[in-house]
Amino acid sequence: MLTSSMMRRYAAVLALACASVNGFAQEVSPNQGVTGDWGGLRTSLYQKGVDFQLGFVTEAAYNVTGGDSNLLRNADQIAIGATFDFEKLVGLKGGKFQVTITDRNGQNLSADANLGTLMQVQEIFGRGNTFRWTQFWYDQLLFDGVLDVKLGRLGVGEDFMSFSCYFMNLSFCGSLPGNIVSTWYNWPVSQWATRVKVNVTPEWYAQIGFYNINPDNIRTNDVFKLNNPPGTIGTLIPVEAGWTPKLFSAGLPGAYRLGAWYDSSDQPNVFLAANGQPLVLNPGVPALTENNGWGWYAMAQQQVTTVRGDASRGLTVFANFVQADRDTATIDQVFIVGIFFTGPFDARPQDDIGFAVGRTHVNNNVAQGQQLQNANGLGPVAVQSNEYPFELYYTFNIGNWLALRPNMQYILHPGGTSENSNVFVLGLKASVKF
Repeated sequence: MLTSSMMRRYAAVLALACASVNGFAQEVSPNQGVTGDWGGLRTSLYQKGVDFQLGFVTEAAYNVTGGDSNLLRNADQIAIGATFDFEKLVGLKGGKFQVTITDRNGQNLSADANLGTLMQVQEIFGRGNTFRWTQFWYDQLLFDGVLDVKLGRLGVGEDFMSFSCYFMNLSFCGSLPGNIVSTWYNWPVSQWATRVKVNVTPEWYAQIGFYNINPDNIRTNDVFKLNNPPGTIGTLIPVEAGWTPKLFSAGLPGAYRLGAWYDSSDQPNVFLAANGQPLVLNPGVPALTENNGWGWYAMAQQQVTTVRGDASRGLTVFANFVQADRDTATIDQVFIVGIFFTGPFDARPQDDIGFAVGRTHVNNNVAQGQQLQNANGLGPVAVQSNEYPFELYYTFNIGNWLALRPNMQYILHPGGTSENSNVFVLGLKASVKF
């Protein structure tokens, strides 16, 4: 017969065993996928401070309407990476090293079908079909995590105006300045840089970065070299303040960011020639050179509902805006709004739905140049204004290793002009974690 003393001892042993199991579970690599734990090797390496990542993303798209012809095109990316936790490896608290290599391949439906869109309908296509060093950086937390310093080869968008890339249209994917500003490099391009972040409180932070501007970093040859190629033209300096609260009684996560950037490189004016006259009326005269470029952005994302009190499910709303330099940017504004809904059905609580609407604005100075061309008999050319993309997707999340995301895109006034036929695209984005 069990006495009360024996029952207490058994309960204590059971609690200790559960704690050990939970502790072990927390030490399992979060990047395990279809290949599993490699017979325990992956968990062993993760507990020692080495975590491997291997992922594959593919995007197939077919234009039902728009463009010169109806085509099916596919683009994909393989990403191979590893994270080294220096606290586990050598006892250096707060130290982490990340290395990632990407390989992109495939075809661009926007170009092949001549859709005329300002933004690609397959965001994964870009920067050429080639291997690249995408991440090669060291990150160190100091003063109990108050100061966070990262340096090495990194992209601007992984830290500044960072946003998810669940949508397939480039208008709604990633760090928006990198989609319209030639000197702001996003994944998969990297450059030598440093980023300093101050975590003022657990919810508030401020950060600044210094990124080498070198057009050779976007070449498709010799990009597998870590050295900085010749050709540096300036420095990109972004700053950002952020607030990441837990709001409402359920503590729903939010992210609010306000940022700006300074660009020290020389860039051509989109409207004026070197003689101060309109560029389109002065053939053979180079564009006026501008320096000290700038831009700013604002973004907000907030979960606003739960599903019967389950905070892992519910509605999230977002809005992003970016304003680029009007002297040098052909596209000077992007504004997007949308929603995510996680767990729309009880039978599939991990699935999610996304819907977004955007406005991509061609610089008024560019449009003025086009108007001058037509007025002076140098046309006819289309006068560009706004492109309006729409996208709806549904994600089938299968285990922790496969996401299938069929989507529909509609682009109103592609290229910012009603002279182009509106585009309707059916797509499938799939990602596999190995």
